Amino acid sequence: MTDSIYAAKPWLPLLSEAQRAPVHPAETLVHAFRDSVSRAPAHPALAYFDGRLSYRETDELSDSVAGHLAARGLERGDRVAIMLQNSPQFVLALLGAWKAGATVVPLNPMYKSGEVGHVLKDAEVTALICSDRAWDSYLRDTAAAAPTVRIAVTACELDFQSKNDERVLDFARLAAAEDADDLVAVAGQGLAAPAGRELTAADVALISYTSGTSGTPKGAMNSHGNIMVNAERQRTGHPIAEGSAYFALAPLFHITGMVCELAACLANAGTLVLAYRFHPGVVLDAFAEHRPAYTVGPSTAFMALAATPGVTPEHFASFQVISSGGAPLPPALVEKFREGFGPYIRNGYGLTECTAPCASVPPEREAPVDPVSGTLSVGVPGPDTVVRIIDENGADVPFGEQGEIAVRGPQVVSGYWRLPEATAAAFPDGELRTGDIGFMDHEGWLYVVDRKKDMINASGFKVWPREVEDVLYTHPAVREAAVVGVPDPYRGETVRAYVSLRPGASVEPDELGVYCKERLAAYKYPREVEILTELPKTASGKILRRELRSPR
Repeated sequence: MTDSIYAAKPWLPLLSEAQRAPVHPAETLVHAFRDSVSRAPAHPALAYFDGRLSYRETDELSDSVAGHLAARGLERGDRVAIMLQNSPQFVLALLGAWKAGATVVPLNPMYKSGEVGHVLKDAEVTALICSDRAWDSYLRDTAAAAPTVRIAVTACELDFQSKNDERVLDFARLAAAEDADDLVAVAGQGLAAPAGRELTAADVALISYTSGTSGTPKGAMNSHGNIMVNAERQRTGHPIAEGSAYFALAPLFHITGMVCELAACLANAGTLVLAYRFHPGVVLDAFAEHRPAYTVGPSTAFMALAATPGVTPEHFASFQVISSGGAPLPPALVEKFREGFGPYIRNGYGLTECTAPCASVPPEREAPVDPVSGTLSVGVPGPDTVVRIIDENGADVPFGEQGEIAVRGPQVVSGYWRLPEATAAAFPDGELRTGDIGFMDHEGWLYVVDRKKDMINASGFKVWPREVEDVLYTHPAVREAAVVGVPDPYRGETVRAYVSLRPGASVEPDELGVYCKERLAAYKYPREVEILTELPKTASGKILRRELRSPR
């Protein structure tokens, strides 16, 4: 590693003095949170529509959750699964579980019974905290089939607010379940957190299940140290004053929302603004009401916000930093957004396995666009991170050449939960092999080309979907784009594009094919284009190419 051309960290001159400075993160987020409680006890920690919880209240309520879990038999090191939307209940459950000494297993609220069942069994979950509606409709049976689950806590996400915005809170309150405890009742008991369960930086904070582009989900073990070093880099590397509002655009169960929003905000004694789930109109109303200084979300969210009727530059006037992560950011979107609304969206790159960002665009700079491929840089690594571009044998490739992106640093997890072979393959000598293809220029700017598994082989030529998608995004009618390879009897594979259109826009599929043909090599342009109302996405906003590849 020491003789690697990337070990010299050519990106260091691109970082500000504050970004290059060493960080001294708290042992865990609970420690950082308690420090914020002591500094700003009356300051709002959580804002949920018209509801507010101060740092003192959040501390006391989560203490009681911890005390209740311990009283029900939860031991230090047990796993607590949390399956909730962006709500105060999620934060109280998270802090409560950690205060009780547990490891948290965040679950996507979009998961179906089989997906939840796999995780509950694989992680040997002891306690499940979920919405009352999910418990009533299917999780009761799912949990009953998981042999280790013996504690259930349900939450009504209408609590802690009274606005009841029907655009997202379009459900009724259920009667109390006889076989599960109610989170609000539990939090209001005034219990103390159990003593002697303090966690350390080395303890596993999260088992974050990730499947990448395919395969059985694997549980990445994010330690408290992994979380805090990235949260502290976020806090110190961005010019955001203590106490500022952070808007949770990314889901909190996703590593981006967990680290860049929740952890960075609570460590900065800020106000975490929550709006249940993404709805463009609800989000814009929250921007206008709470005037946040920071948010991070996928490019698809910014596309949706920009296309919402009534959106104006004033909605974004309070932001000091807007970041994008979790999905590719087309250069055309960055420029259209800046022209229309003012802010420059700062790109970033990371994975669950490196606890969110391992590269980002410094606040004082703008990401370059590669003149050959048209790819927007995802930024530069931090001062304590080394990103290499490697060949199939793990050797460095020269600056400017494509290869697999490998990451080494304090944010990289130790491995996958109880999967030694998968850990050995993905983390040789502790270095994460991401499965993403990219390159780095001589200055240290990192460019992500695409997922290794998403490469299209058309007549022996490599076609990276991102390059075709970036061209489609320059067309004025296109809102979203996804490109996949489909079987072709002559070429082996051919390029197919799926797009959704901007409101009021109209274009024929053949026109988009011709548009790409005029701007791409003959083997790259899409032979087939299909227009959809919406493209399939994950809850974090990433477009699901694998669903588009499936037979329709």
